Amino acid sequence: MKTPISKVVSVCFYQLRKIRQVRRVVGQDITQQLVSAFVLSQLDYCNSLPYGLPRSTIQPLQRVMNAAVRVVMALLTRDHVKPTLKQLCWLPVEQ
Repeated sequence: MKTPISKVVSVCFYQLRKIRQVRRVVGQDITQQLVSAFVLSQLDYCNSLPYGLPRSTIQPLQRVMNAAVRVVMALLTRDHVKPTLKQLCWLPVEQ
């Protein structure tokens, strides 16, 4: 199960790098729509498959979600993302 998850994670991080390059030009609203279209859709695709897997297997997907929040809100890597997840109305991967 780790191989499909690692593939999804690598595709999502690739998309986030591309979105980060245009973030300053398009603004926060468009960035949120781009992340939702290209990254969150990848995470949601077959989202019932990781149900019941150990936390160590699901953790890379949560890292992608945290990175997506940081890209949308232009947060630093040391900033906490939980309050921002609630502000964006995005659920953690486990839920």
